[in-house]
Amino acid sequence: MVEVMNKMGYDAAAIGNHEFDFKVDTLNKRLQQMNFPLLSANIVEKGTENIPAFAKPYIIKEAAGIKIGIIGLSSLSTPHTTFPDYVADYEFTPYDEAIDKYAPMAQNEGAEIIIIIGHICKNEMEGLVNTAKKYDIPLIGGGHCHQTVLETVDNVLLVQSGAEMRAYVKVQLQYHGSGKSAEIISTEVVQNQGGTPDTEVQAIVGYWQTKTQEALSEEIGYCSESIGESSVAMSNLVCDSWLQTFPDADVSITNSGGIRQDIDQGTINLATIVGLLPFQNTIYELDLTGTELIDCIDNYLIGGMTTIGGYSLADGTQIYADTVYSVLTTDYLYSADGDFSKYDPEPDNTSVNYRQPLIDMIKSLNTNSQNPLNNYLDNTRRR
Repeated sequence: MVEVMNKMGYDAAAIGNHEFDFKVDTLNKRLQQMNFPLLSANIVEKGTENIPAFAKPYIIKEAAGIKIGIIGLSSLSTPHTTFPDYVADYEFTPYDEAIDKYAPMAQNEGAEIIIIIGHICKNEMEGLVNTAKKYDIPLIGGGHCHQTVLETVDNVLLVQSGAEMRAYVKVQLQYHGSGKSAEIISTEVVQNQGGTPDTEVQAIVGYWQTKTQEALSEEIGYCSESIGESSVAMSNLVCDSWLQTFPDADVSITNSGGIRQDIDQGTINLATIVGLLPFQNTIYELDLTGTELIDCIDNYLIGGMTTIGGYSLADGTQIYADTVYSVLTTDYLYSADGDFSKYDPEPDNTSVNYRQPLIDMIKSLNTNSQNPLNNYLDNTRRR
């Protein structure tokens, strides 16, 4: 990705939650490869006002002889949407406070126009309009919530281009030097479909596709009909695979955000499952009483139990308040949800990646076009 973004000539990027998925050390390695900076004006080292070394609060770029300040913002939800331990050394400060601090600095350094790029959602962009107006900021760009946004609120343009690089937003600004003001001339959401590929970018993508295919091309199963990422069948499939790998466990609990794509019709290979469960989460095993278990499940996906008609295990046995149950969850969820650590401060780290049980289960079923994975799906709601 860095190679492609370098080739495309990116000037800057806002730091999002997934920049931390492989720890700050890995982020710093990627940063060394980048020809552009990562921006965030609202990440500070805990207990200080210092921006961490991997970020800049803003930059000033010159285009057509005009100095443009670009301020970055990172989602306030980051401590909960990446592995919490990976950002434990940082605080994410309110967006408006960051703009109030750094917009004047950028202007004092000669910025004639300021724009905001943020890994933030539409409602958060809307909440920044009044702050943007104080500094004549004409544009706020967002991300994170996978929304397509192209609208003007009180003369401030809000833009987002959706998700997965399927589109981009093109905006033309005209700067009036006499009045020191910027005017939006044109806006467009452009779909990344058709056209002639850039040969150098195509070569970079092709190289990494080949490397990925070499590592992840092993065929492990077959699917006769697509299984949706948000379907009951998918939730049950993932949760049940953990219980197959750990047969002494009673219940499995995970979050829907850890499941990231469908299993498409056709051959299932390792790449399919890595795309489905892409994070480096490992499985923890906890000992919880029935009362604690019920308190922990919240709105999470569950295996080995049901809440329909009361709380019971998969075999119909009632879950009793004082009985201790073996419960599986991810290290991510354990860290993000304080209830787990409150009830079991010393869980067993199995060191098994959360996707491995699903790979092993699909392999064990020996599925093919005559015996597809769909034959083994459980479509029964558990809550």
